[in-house]
Amino acid sequence: MENIKEKIESLRNQLHQHNYNYYVLNAPLISDFDFDRMMRELIELESLHPEFSDKNSPSLRVGSDISKSFQQFNHKYPMLSLSNTYSEQEVADFYERVRKLLEEEFEIVCELKYDGTSISLTYIDGELHQALTRGDGEKGDDVTENVKTIRTIPLKLQGNNYPHEFEIRGEILMSWEVFNSLNKERELAEEQLFANPRNAASGTLKLQNSSIVAERKLDAYFYYLLGDKLPSPNHYENLQHAASWGFKISDATKRCQKLNEISDFIKYWDLERKKLPVATDGIVLKINSLEQQYTLGFTAKSPRWAVAYKFKAEEASTRLNSVSYQVGRTGAITPVANLDPIQLSGTVVKRASLHNADIISSLDLHIGDFVYVEKGGEIIPKITRVDLNHRHLAGEKVKFITNCPECGQKLIRIEGEAAHYCPNEDYCPPQIKGKFEHFIGRKAMNIDGLGSETIDLFFRLGLINSVSDLYKLNRSEISQLERFGSKSADNMLVGLEKSKEIPFERVLFALGIRYVGETVAKKLAKAFRNIDSLISASHDELVSVDEIGERIAQSIKLYFSEEKHLSLIQELKLVGLQFQIFESESNLNSDKLKDKSFVISGLFSIYSRDEYKSLIEKNGGKNLTSISAKTDFVLAGENMGPSKLEKAQKLGVAIIHEKEFLDMIN
Repeated sequence: MENIKEKIESLRNQLHQHNYNYYVLNAPLISDFDFDRMMRELIELESLHPEFSDKNSPSLRVGSDISKSFQQFNHKYPMLSLSNTYSEQEVADFYERVRKLLEEEFEIVCELKYDGTSISLTYIDGELHQALTRGDGEKGDDVTENVKTIRTIPLKLQGNNYPHEFEIRGEILMSWEVFNSLNKERELAEEQLFANPRNAASGTLKLQNSSIVAERKLDAYFYYLLGDKLPSPNHYENLQHAASWGFKISDATKRCQKLNEISDFIKYWDLERKKLPVATDGIVLKINSLEQQYTLGFTAKSPRWAVAYKFKAEEASTRLNSVSYQVGRTGAITPVANLDPIQLSGTVVKRASLHNADIISSLDLHIGDFVYVEKGGEIIPKITRVDLNHRHLAGEKVKFITNCPECGQKLIRIEGEAAHYCPNEDYCPPQIKGKFEHFIGRKAMNIDGLGSETIDLFFRLGLINSVSDLYKLNRSEISQLERFGSKSADNMLVGLEKSKEIPFERVLFALGIRYVGETVAKKLAKAFRNIDSLISASHDELVSVDEIGERIAQSIKLYFSEEKHLSLIQELKLVGLQFQIFESESNLNSDKLKDKSFVISGLFSIYSRDEYKSLIEKNGGKNLTSISAKTDFVLAGENMGPSKLEKAQKLGVAIIHEKEFLDMIN
């Protein structure tokens, strides 16, 4: 029996190595026939001896036909998106901001920005433990079983110099070759075609059947390592370590110190990327030093130590056939150009946003014009200019509408804003339905069993006119409706009941107050702690909250000044929605650090840097990214940057170490 176990382990190790040679190094050492023979032998032995099963066996890469839904898990480190730049001047601005903030030498690592779907993998003791999608940035779907079918992702790492536990992030991709082949198959089967490789990869990763995922031959490139005990204090060197462990790391990665080096990298890959087997849409620039990354920190949505440069979009000419107008949930009117279909950046474009009346006026559009269309950031099509050589074929001039296309109400334009609005928010159908769809959305109340089609049906039948009406729906009444039954009704009512557990900040976001997005809702909830305090807050109290400016404050005051909104909140309170933060949710251990601000620098031994940040916040303190006269303390670990030390001493900022800090919070 021991010999059989050794044979199975030997086959697994050999097949892991051959997978790596073939899919990552592109340098196979054995024939496909020999590889298949070894795989068949392993599968046969594993079936005869299930006691030696291994969740990361190479035999599992073929996937399973068992359908399973995806669980969600929190990311240990939030998955933020990068801020984008579209010109070399904006890249230069980023470089200059970093130079001023750091006040010391720095390197920038230039990498290709692959156009796929983001993934975060966790490894423990050299084995794949979990794979999560980006999700909402704070939590993602567990797609581990599907990820195991991707041959370029190691199930077991090579060597032995990797950390006990770490996270690596990358992009799941579908090659142009596989994408084109897949669309040909779908065309023959009269199925809807995928728009581009990114959508195809994202859709494939979310399939419930991992055996189909395996057939799609997804690929993966990795670009960032996270953990408490990484092998190097520099990002570039960590990527080289990751490559030695078996990860597919792009060769198109370069360390740069000067702007002209970055510019040369951008110019080279703007042309060469078209020869690559997978889609790319730009360049990512990252500060190399992890210490400097920590110093620069993050905004609410993106890191300050990295930026994406988007390649200039492709442009093509086509005919403008008509302009239609869409009404959003806030009443904003969006004009849309309807075009002759045209191929652009790998997708068929039939429509393009015209944004607002000023854009239409500046373009001087006429029906029948031939217009140039590009994909901004290679995602959203937009019209950039008119081909005046074809103007003789054009029809009437395009003029922005004056009345709502849905309810006929005269449109208004708020001073200082570009958009026109329909003010009829209580009776304009798209606005009412839009508010419902926003309220039930995944990032808001996340109500299972309710979708846009169901909302439309309930609205047409007069069952709902306000979001509070959702909680008054009757099971017997719903189950009698077309396409509904007892089970559908039960699922929806369970979803509504569960939504009563959604925390205050998401309920606040779900209300749909103009300019109050996810991040702003969190800031407001944390600052005021309950809806009544927020309603009674003065303008000055609102703008004193981090990231709350004049426009947001005015919008909040306007929303709560209307009796219908106060009545809605009262109704939602009565049905049991959460309109306050409870002490158990706040996770505030104490207020010992109240009104104290900290900058963290160096390497620590008792807790990680992120854990210290959390401790500061949990005890009422505030984390800052750079030292200034407003800084109260520098929490210093080993190898604190000399420039920070000098600046702290110059400004008279107190420098404390780990044990001193822990004594402060007892």
